[in-house]
Amino acid sequence: MKNIIKILSFVICAFASCAIVRGYRADGLYGPNIFSFEHCEHDTIANGDKVFHFPVAERPVWIDTLHFFNDPPRYNNATFVEAIARESKTQGVLIIHNDSIVFEQYWGDFSAERMATVFSVSKSITSLLCGIAVDDGYIHSIDDPVTTYLPELKGKDPRWGRLTIRHLLDMQSGLDFDDTYEFSMKGLKHVNAIARLNYGHDIMRQIRGLKFRCEPGTDFRYESMTSAILGVVIERASGKRYADYLSEKVWKPLGMESSALVNIDSRKHDVAHAFGGITLTIKDLAKIGRLYLNHGVWDGKRIVSEEWIRLSSEYDPSNHGYHFNWYNLRYEGYGKSPYPGYYALGICEQVLYVNPYQNLIMVRIGMSNNVSTAIPVLFETLCHYWINTPKQN
Repeated sequence: MKNIIKILSFVICAFASCAIVRGYRADGLYGPNIFSFEHCEHDTIANGDKVFHFPVAERPVWIDTLHFFNDPPRYNNATFVEAIARESKTQGVLIIHNDSIVFEQYWGDFSAERMATVFSVSKSITSLLCGIAVDDGYIHSIDDPVTTYLPELKGKDPRWGRLTIRHLLDMQSGLDFDDTYEFSMKGLKHVNAIARLNYGHDIMRQIRGLKFRCEPGTDFRYESMTSAILGVVIERASGKRYADYLSEKVWKPLGMESSALVNIDSRKHDVAHAFGGITLTIKDLAKIGRLYLNHGVWDGKRIVSEEWIRLSSEYDPSNHGYHFNWYNLRYEGYGKSPYPGYYALGICEQVLYVNPYQNLIMVRIGMSNNVSTAIPVLFETLCHYWINTPKQN
C-alpha cells in the first residue's frame, strides 16, 4: 500500500511540475548521483598552467591493523578499510597528513582523475568565495541586506530588506523553503520547489517568487535556496560569473590538477548552482581542505582572510554547530579529543574533513544517498586513534 501511495504521489507531482519530470527523466526516481553532471548544463571553472601535487608518503602500518571497538557502534571490530567500505558504494578515500598523501584507495571504476559532483560541499566552497569577495571589497559587509545586491527584491516583502548575507551563511534566512526529496502528498510543495531549483531553467524567477515563513535570523533551517541566493549575491557584487571568479581566486592560485564544472540553470540565464553543483576531482577537493588547514594561506600567498577561516571552523554551540556552511563535530558530541575537526558535507556522503590540530585532511567520495552522516564520525574517530596509537612508521 505504501508503495502505491508513493507512486501515486509521484504521478501527481509529475503533473504539477515540469522540473520534476525533467529530474525524473534525467536521474530517475532516486535523484542525482555524482555523475549526473554529464547531462547537465554547466560552466567550466578553469585551472591554470601551474599545478600543485601532493607528495606521497609511506602508508602507516597501523591504519591497516587498528580495529574500531564499538566506537562508533556500527564499526565494531572493523578495520578502517572495512569500515569505510561498509558505507554503501564508497568510491574513493584520500587522507593527507603533514601535507603528504598517506592513504589513497578507490573502488569500482572510480579513480583520482575522475570527476564527481560533491553536492552540498559546494555550499562550503561558495562560502569561501563569499569570504574572498569580502576581502576584495565587492561585499562591504556580511551584515549587508541581500537587497543591496538584489534590489529587485525590495518591493516583494519588507523582510527581504532584513535578510543579510550572514543569515544566508548560517542558514537563518527564514524563507519558506525545505530540501524535501521524498515524494508524498504532504511534501508536494517542497518537492516541487527543490526540483525547480535543481532542474528548472530560471533560478532568479524562483527567487523572486519566494515567501518567508519567519523573520530572518530567528530560526535555523538547513536548505539549499539560501546558498543559491548567496551565489547570486557574489556574482552581482563582483560583476563576474561564479565560475570565472572561482577560477581566478581559487582554482588557479591553488594549482588545481584539472578544470572543474559548476551546473547552471540554463544558457539563457547562466545562474550557477552554488548550492550543490560543483564537480571536481578528489585531490582538488583536498586542496580546499589544505587552504583551510593553513588558515587561508596557500604557499605563502593569502587567498582568504584568517578571520574568515576562524569564523567558518570554530566551535560555537549555537546554530546547531553550523557556521558559514561548515559543520563542527564537537556540537554532535563526537569531539573526543580537545580539538575535534570540522567538515563540509554533501548528499551521498561527500565529505571534506579538516583537523588543523593533527594536520589532517580526509576526503570521501560516495555514490549512494545515505541519510546518515557516519563518515565524518568515522574520520573523527580515526583522528582520535591517530593521536593515541603508537606509530611504527
